[in-house]
Amino acid sequence: LFVRFETMAALLECVPNFSEGRRKEVIDAIATAVKSVPGVQLLDVDPSASANRTVYTFVGSPQDVVEAAMAAAIAAHSLIDMSKQKGEHPRIGALDVCPFIPVSNVSMEDAVACANDFSRRLAEQLHVPVYLYQDAAVKGEHRVTLPAIRAGEYEGLARKIKEPEWVPDYGPTDFVPSWGATVCGARPFLIAYNVNMLSTKEQAHRVALDIREQGRGKGEPGKFQQCRAIGWYLDDENMAQVSINLTDFTVTGMHQVYEECKTVAQSLHLAVVGSQLVGLVPLQAMLDTAQFYMDKENLFITKEAQKVRLAIERLGLDSIDKFNPSERIIEYVIGLNKPGPLVTCSVESFVRQLGSRSSAPGGGSAAAVIAAMGAGLGAMTGWMTYGKRKFENLDAQMRSAIGPLDAAMKELL
Repeated sequence: LFVRFETMAALLECVPNFSEGRRKEVIDAIATAVKSVPGVQLLDVDPSASANRTVYTFVGSPQDVVEAAMAAAIAAHSLIDMSKQKGEHPRIGALDVCPFIPVSNVSMEDAVACANDFSRRLAEQLHVPVYLYQDAAVKGEHRVTLPAIRAGEYEGLARKIKEPEWVPDYGPTDFVPSWGATVCGARPFLIAYNVNMLSTKEQAHRVALDIREQGRGKGEPGKFQQCRAIGWYLDDENMAQVSINLTDFTVTGMHQVYEECKTVAQSLHLAVVGSQLVGLVPLQAMLDTAQFYMDKENLFITKEAQKVRLAIERLGLDSIDKFNPSERIIEYVIGLNKPGPLVTCSVESFVRQLGSRSSAPGGGSAAAVIAAMGAGLGAMTGWMTYGKRKFENLDAQMRSAIGPLDAAMKELL
């Protein structure tokens, strides 16, 4: 599942959530539709039988991603009947929500334009209602967030769609029983993250009320900003979950909500047994988690792979399914941090290129290599000193030196 984009052209991500997580033939048909569009890479397909929902993640150029989203919607249109759909997850339609997320060389304004293009085409071709949300929302503050638009869910849509303040942005104002409605928009990267609890659905929801920004309602806010949460029960796993959306992981991280869930659960004499990521996660979110536990436990780790492994272990991300970093961390999946050609060439090749009749590589590249070698030698000296009994009085100094030297070496490369 490893894809390398040699040149970082415009990359847009789409993460449509379809209200089907049990019938493999339907899940596969939607995935096949996405993969049929040239230039689009399907990165992840994450079904949940209990939620009766599947989350797809794919990337490509803005134009190609819109085409893939349309192909997926068209495939789902004849396969999902919302009048017969039941599941633990809140939903309003067959294609419940379809966000577009900027990844590389794409602005939020570009993503909003794609959301509008897709919504218009979806409404025109399938004759279904579409609501815009998040950065694409244009009809008032009451229609910005997904929970607000989805309030009342599919069962309440026939009444809601007739209210003046809930007229769809695109498509008919009539209720379409087989489809419901679709919510489409543009947003920053969202982390869908679930904390496992050996409890009832109601107890998990009680924890969710404590941690989510909305809290228990007006006058009773929860602990974390940029955090949405509900409690539900997974019949197939015989346990409950606090299902969490972190809308800005730089404000509230996975480690923060996980530790708070543990604290609240302990006060209720309940057990937290690991957690689960749905879809993909940014590398920085994993590194932030690792740093939290490194600081908390006074651990000394410099290698990125080991930090990722620490985050996986401390959050219990292997508790339901095996967490494979190469398939779940977005930078690894699409090759955003793949070394460039100069870094991977041999010393002889680099020197020969440096001495060729070309201005690149030139003095800047040569200086960076020399500086990287200097930082590397400094780090080597630190590692050869650190942890040895006869130099144990220098351990603290070595720990403070190795990290910055290692970081400088990687940055220079």
